Amino acid sequence: MKYTLQTRRSPGRPLDLDKELNPEQRAVVLAGGGPMLVIAGAGSGKTRALTYRVARLLADGVPADRLLLCTFTNRAAREMLRRVEELCGVDTRALFSGTFHHVANLLLRRYHDRLGLPEGFGILDREDARDLLGACLEAEGSPLLSQKRLPQPRVLASLLSRAVNSDVGVADAVNRHAPRFADVADVIARIVDRFAARKAAMGMVDFDDLLLLWKTLLVEHADVATELRDRFQHVLCDEYQDTSRLQGELCDLCAAGHCNLMVVGDDAQSIYSFRGADFRNILEFPARYPDAAVHKLETNYRSSPEVLELANRSITHNRAQHPKVLKAVRPPAERPALVPLADVYQQAEFVAQRLLELHQAEGVPLREIAVLYRNHAHALELQVELTRRKIPYV
Repeated sequence: MKYTLQTRRSPGRPLDLDKELNPEQRAVVLAGGGPMLVIAGAGSGKTRALTYRVARLLADGVPADRLLLCTFTNRAAREMLRRVEELCGVDTRALFSGTFHHVANLLLRRYHDRLGLPEGFGILDREDARDLLGACLEAEGSPLLSQKRLPQPRVLASLLSRAVNSDVGVADAVNRHAPRFADVADVIARIVDRFAARKAAMGMVDFDDLLLLWKTLLVEHADVATELRDRFQHVLCDEYQDTSRLQGELCDLCAAGHCNLMVVGDDAQSIYSFRGADFRNILEFPARYPDAAVHKLETNYRSSPEVLELANRSITHNRAQHPKVLKAVRPPAERPALVPLADVYQQAEFVAQRLLELHQAEGVPLREIAVLYRNHAHALELQVELTRRKIPYV
């Protein structure tokens, strides 16, 4: 099937999707309406597919202000829309796009009066919210505070955020994530109530309130819910594997009725559970939408066949998953080495020894060697070992 978009980058000449996209991506871009789950493996060009999907909807006549695009970062949204404008010459400024928090802020500014918020309400950043929680802890005046039986502001803020994003009560969040504080859950509940009252008195909301109040608009204000569902004819969500329970619910509520909901993600890449992400959103999508179309992007443009072989074999061990097999476009390369080690100390010794072998035996300059790690805290043992062996590093 041949499909073209008229584009301003070359007036009078169409953009040929058969040349611009692979068959997997093209199927996503050209799919009809209704619920759609796109399982996008690593390096499979899912941003490209999502961008062309938006461009195709606009080229087919869907007004920009009738699209809702939720992305993991605002920068990702800006890059997608910039590319969309290049493709089809449509002004995308009217399109609701960005992170869930950004979109929520836009909507709350419009409907603030329905929620009892002042027109110019302020937003507490995470540090300010922790400070205010600390003041509420002090105001409790409980002897439990001096006995260090109450959570510190940082821990309390995390628990409160977990409760909101998991769509559970504070007591449930305490029992699940900090059971050591279960016996003081009633005191924590009072502190949370005081926190909410102080925010209201100040005309402020925090980041989690943005999402919670967006849901309130959709659940408790039927006229607003109808208006938003009519407005957002298509709802698209990127990095769906890293959405929280509440964010997943917001997608469902906004698409209720027409069900033109497209979600893109990969259950094998969900790494933000510590921030409330719930990969059950993507795993259970076909159960929530039995008539959903499921597309898979399995052509990988990033890694060698040897790396993908290791990745595919590793992923097969996941107990719950959407099965897929990544296929390489790049030519064969060196096989990766999988090295089982006893602990972080042995790991640091191994890495340092391998650095010396590369440098001394194979002549690789140290400045051309990089060590990657997930979290900066994981570098401590390695830094100690490099220092002990007098290996300079940055």
